Amino acid sequence: MSWYVLVVAGLFEIAWAVGLEYSDGLTKPMPTAATAVALVISMVLLARAVENLPVGTAYAVWTGIGAVGTATLGIALFDESADLARIAFIGVIVVGIVGLRLVSGGH
Repeated sequence: MSWYVLVVAGLFEIAWAVGLEYSDGLTKPMPTAATAVALVISMVLLARAVENLPVGTAYAVWTGIGAVGTATLGIALFDESADLARIAFIGVIVVGIVGLRLVSGGH
């Protein structure tokens, strides 16, 4: 169950990271509020996940999910570069996330 909680925490990390773009430097009240709510939810869920998962593994997976999701949405929503090297390195992060899950056992 902790792995599912961790994945959801990572999804909320993506939400707050992308929210930073929409908040325009935290100057727009509604996007700023949504960003703050997503940040709090993400941190609370991460805290719950580390009750049963090693903190180093959980943190690496959480940031990896956030990085992959945010970079992907940056390409899709903000016209960021989608060159082959960037996609390949995002793929390396995905491999790292999967690898950590595989070697971390069933917690």
